[in-house]
Amino acid sequence: MSRARAEGGTTPLRVVGVIGAGVCGPEDEARAEEVGRRLAEAGCAVATGGLGGVMAAASRGAKSAGGLVIGILPGATAADRNPWVDVPIVTAMGDARNAILANSAEAFIAIAGGFGTLSEIAFALKRGKRVVSLGSWRPDPAVIAAETAAQAVLLVLAG
Repeated sequence: MSRARAEGGTTPLRVVGVIGAGVCGPEDEARAEEVGRRLAEAGCAVATGGLGGVMAAASRGAKSAGGLVIGILPGATAADRNPWVDVPIVTAMGDARNAILANSAEAFIAIAGGFGTLSEIAFALKRGKRVVSLGSWRPDPAVIAAETAAQAVLLVLAG
């Protein structure tokens, strides 16, 4: 929960999506975990697809810093979520859930990923959302490139 909300303030909770590979290597996993942790430390909730790889690592990082994790799940049950998801949103929509994620967060950090990640980036851009790429797709000049997890978080929160 954001610090302002926790202290009884009225500042709305910022929700930032972390999107990327469902299966990833140790470098992308470490970057995703750092991104999740830094977002939570900044008072943001982290929204992901709720499964493994980048999604699990970002969720784990956010939880390690006391953050709130939202998982927009593709299946018909919350049982498939990673263990760090606090709020599972069960869609039973498969990859179509990517549009729901794009509508649910104010900005996105993409880490690695395949065509599913590309579709999430496209949905986010179509909705005018800020997208930062950390070693992921850059299909449009509107996608901002970052070199480190720290830089990605600073860039995503600057918008």
